Amino acid sequence: MSRLRTVRNRLFHFYWRFARPMTLGVRAAIFDGDGRVFLVRHGYTPGWHFPGGGVEAGETLMSALAREAKEEGNIRITGAPRLFGVYHNTKDTKRDHVALFVIRDFEQGPHKPNWEIREARFFPLDALPEGTSESTRRRLDEIGNGAPAAERW
Repeated sequence: MSRLRTVRNRLFHFYWRFARPMTLGVRAAIFDGDGRVFLVRHGYTPGWHFPGGGVEAGETLMSALAREAKEEGNIRITGAPRLFGVYHNTKDTKRDHVALFVIRDFEQGPHKPNWEIREARFFPLDALPEGTSESTRRRLDEIGNGAPAAERW
């Protein structure tokens, strides 16, 4: 399964290299009233991450953010998200950029696991789940502890 996933991801990136010379994505650092952060575990890549995804053609950053929060966590943003930073994501390609937003005002309905999002829930910052991605941990350190902001995701 892992080899198939790697081949599939490389084919997608090969296609996007010609279809889109640069890609743009959004991620949401969503915090509840108790200061816990919302993370998702995907079915197609290991680890726990902020919810988010690609900005589609004709879509604004805010509409992509709202769509991804709804799709991945059944979360409806009710207040103005704060742009925290824009990062160059070089994990799979040199063309990807990620806009990270902090969200504190939202409403959430029940989340039903699906093929894309296997699990999704809030975690205390001092008890993040095993497998939380290094990028997610670094962004939380920047947001919560004032660590110097990085340029790369």
